[in-house]
Amino acid sequence: MNKLYIGNVSEEASAEDLETIFEQWKIPHSGPFLVKTGYAFVDCPDEKIAMKAIDILSGKVDLHGKLLEVEHSVPKRQRYLFKSDCLVYKVVSPCVFLGVESMLSLLTVNTDTDTAVVNVRYGAKDQARQAMEKLNGFLMENFALKVSYIPDEMATADAPPLGGGRRGFVPRGPPRSGSPGMGARPKLQSEVPLRILVPTQFVGAIIGKEGATIRNITKQTHSKIDIHRKENAGAAEKPITVHSTPEGCSNACRTIMEIMQKEALDTKFTEEIPLKILAHNNFVGRLIGKEGRNLKKIEVDTETKITISPLQDLTLYNPERTITVKGSIEACSRAEEEVMKKVRESYENDVAAMNLQSNLIPGLNLNALGLFPGGAPGMGPSMGHNVPPPGAQGGYSFGGQPESETVHLFIPALAVGAIIGKQGQHIKQLSRYAGASIKVAPPEGMDTKQRMVIIAGPPEAQFKAQGRIFGKLKEENFFGPKEEVKLEAHIKVPSFAAGRVIGKGGKTVNELQNLTSAEVVVPRDQTPDENDQVIVKITGHFYASQLAQRKIQEILSQVRRQQQPKPSPRGEGPPLPRPSRK
Repeated sequence: MNKLYIGNVSEEASAEDLETIFEQWKIPHSGPFLVKTGYAFVDCPDEKIAMKAIDILSGKVDLHGKLLEVEHSVPKRQRYLFKSDCLVYKVVSPCVFLGVESMLSLLTVNTDTDTAVVNVRYGAKDQARQAMEKLNGFLMENFALKVSYIPDEMATADAPPLGGGRRGFVPRGPPRSGSPGMGARPKLQSEVPLRILVPTQFVGAIIGKEGATIRNITKQTHSKIDIHRKENAGAAEKPITVHSTPEGCSNACRTIMEIMQKEALDTKFTEEIPLKILAHNNFVGRLIGKEGRNLKKIEVDTETKITISPLQDLTLYNPERTITVKGSIEACSRAEEEVMKKVRESYENDVAAMNLQSNLIPGLNLNALGLFPGGAPGMGPSMGHNVPPPGAQGGYSFGGQPESETVHLFIPALAVGAIIGKQGQHIKQLSRYAGASIKVAPPEGMDTKQRMVIIAGPPEAQFKAQGRIFGKLKEENFFGPKEEVKLEAHIKVPSFAAGRVIGKGGKTVNELQNLTSAEVVVPRDQTPDENDQVIVKITGHFYASQLAQRKIQEILSQVRRQQQPKPSPRGEGPPLPRPSRK
């Protein structure tokens, strides 16, 4: 099969542009380029050259701002399906859980054995690829979904034909063994790529002549490697991103370190070349552990010296910390495995918790939070349609900016030092990260067991700040290993709205508690403050507390809308007199 399909082609691209690319990479072709809108075709002299073009160009070569996708061209009659091997009930749940159920147009099940085969048909290649990337390897009750493309003739015989698909959007062939995101790999690709920093002077050696070295690494390690040469022009270091299984990432990292060491010897570069790993700040606290125990254990076990860049280096546009590992290549390689194992565990725990709760929290744009690197599965589109109307607390003002809320969060008195940090560095950094004002109130007495943290900011800032405080208390072992972190939060509501929060006979507050799993209490004996506000107490784990806060803000929004006077059709003031008829 020597005919190639070239996808993701820019509208600006011409046949001459594609010819130039093939000439640059010394890939011969036996016919002219047939360029269509968004894709193109070309014939190669033989199968070996076709595979060479796929390996060199697909996902690696940019044309007018788009990375080309190169595959074998398949006749139109050969359509490809989405196949998953697992128990039947274990298929449908992850499909719904990961938000791909809207793409399903056909589902057939073969249940002749304990392990069922579920065939799902898609109308577009991108949809099938997205579903594969999300579902392949998804673990549910210790069962892993195995997902791959299959041609129609291998599917269930009674499956109806696929309709409506255009040629330019239909998968065109079986996956290549080295392709990222494909189910042909023997092991599962990690959701968290490995990101490292390398000295700029070694980038050429890592790429190799005409890209030969980097291609060899990707083949040997079954990985996709992106070298971000254009980032930070003139910088002393360049980031490299490796997408593969954890083992593939580690093998690629080790090979890159060996190439840099050899290049250093050849060029008489005398400075030490440490391994520098980039990790999102959200995971670094758990990597370090209480009093640095986790990091210290990795250092001892791997015989390396590990340092982490300070919080002050973080910016809104750079949430990553640099983990510098010094030691032999063998030692650094072992340290990389342990560091990334901890990072991946943290990521998976966060994503699982987020997926379970994200769709339940109205008025909160989770995509805007920046909690996960590169976007997490199941996050879905913006939830802006759930945002309270303009003018409501927790909603958006007429200028488009989210309005501020104030929450009083109560933490163990012994945890204040951990939240504030040395010379106040942690609370300052947390405030910048969340975009919220965060203050710890003075103690009410000498023997007080709880301290109040005052958090002021819009809903997304509240989510970030409170979530990090909950996480910090867990990391610092103020709660047991199997103990869930539950804190009490207070929000103030107008006294006239307290009845709406409680509901007739306590119906609303009971429904709130059943829905959110949080304890919600409006004390009846309290006196309104100077602003005629009373306190609502919310106690529960993080997501329960967040959901309860958002639901209460939703009730307050409704009350405020009802309180607003309806404007007169003629404007303010008394109605105008009717003109007299003469």
